[in-house]
Amino acid sequence: MEYGVASQGALLAAAPLAGRRPRLPLPAPSIQMQIQNRLCSMSSLLLNTRPVRRCGASVASNYTQKPESVDLDWENLGFGIVQTDYMYIAKCGPDGNFSEGEMVPFGPISLSPSSGVLNYGQGLFEGLKAYRTSDGAILLFRPEENALRMQVGAERMCMPAPSVEQFVDAVKQTVLANKRWVPPTGKGSLYIRPLLMGSGAVLGLAPAPEYTFIIFVSPVGNYFKEGLAPINLIVEDKFHRATPGGTGCVKTIGNYASVLMAQKIAKEKGYSDVLYLDAVHKKYLEEVSSCNIFVVKGNVISTPAIKGTILPGITRKSIIDVALSKGFQDAKDSSEIVTENHCICS
Repeated sequence: MEYGVASQGALLAAAPLAGRRPRLPLPAPSIQMQIQNRLCSMSSLLLNTRPVRRCGASVASNYTQKPESVDLDWENLGFGIVQTDYMYIAKCGPDGNFSEGEMVPFGPISLSPSSGVLNYGQGLFEGLKAYRTSDGAILLFRPEENALRMQVGAERMCMPAPSVEQFVDAVKQTVLANKRWVPPTGKGSLYIRPLLMGSGAVLGLAPAPEYTFIIFVSPVGNYFKEGLAPINLIVEDKFHRATPGGTGCVKTIGNYASVLMAQKIAKEKGYSDVLYLDAVHKKYLEEVSSCNIFVVKGNVISTPAIKGTILPGITRKSIIDVALSKGFQDAKDSSEIVTENHCICS
């Protein structure tokens, strides 16, 4: 099967759902363009590129404005870390209230060896992007959804979370402080990584007494080396990304270390990534290592249901909204998308 990237957070496929070694071609270009164009206009947040100022629950400290341009090869931008100028940090003590955040130079942070995140994996992360338009403006895509998802994850992990207002304001501040790193139109995006972690020292298994909220950014190109071309996935039935009752439905750091072995094996065999099956029946599609997946058959769009093992992707939610508005029908029960193959390839 071949799967095409609809956007960073989801894969979109079109093909029959059964049969030996099915081959899933991409949707017609017109359908892809309709979805992409609609996604670009959904709840985009325009950032004012004037200097950062106090807004809502957080405040940035003064920082030195850097030159407008950076020496970076925008034409060959990959998906890797590029050291930018500033990052955002806020702390939360036992009272559950986050401090006013501040912008500090990008660099290492100090953690106790007995911090909750290092010893027990008490941590969450989010991922979103900023884009530059042709007229130089900077857009964010639905950052409030990332804020709400972090709150849900924090509750599951027994952590306090910043308010939606503070989260969105912190994202704005971080992007504007690093605005010279936002790629030119069509050359990539500025990846935004919010982190929430138990930074306080613990020894026994318990929630940490202190928490740190950090946001850093990096300019990136396409996640997959194939770009927007079809990618090759292998279906994995030995390793599982998540199990019922676990934390597969929240963006906890522990969910992703478990996929590294399967992903390493897949890439050694020439595949782009891994498509995981459910851990109980080992036959229903779940999701790829880093994103949700869709299957399109005619005008019916299907994606595995959110039942505790699949991350409720923001791109996933947006694609469903756009697809339904374009006349696609939602499958009645998308939880039982079955594969009869263990190899998805071109």
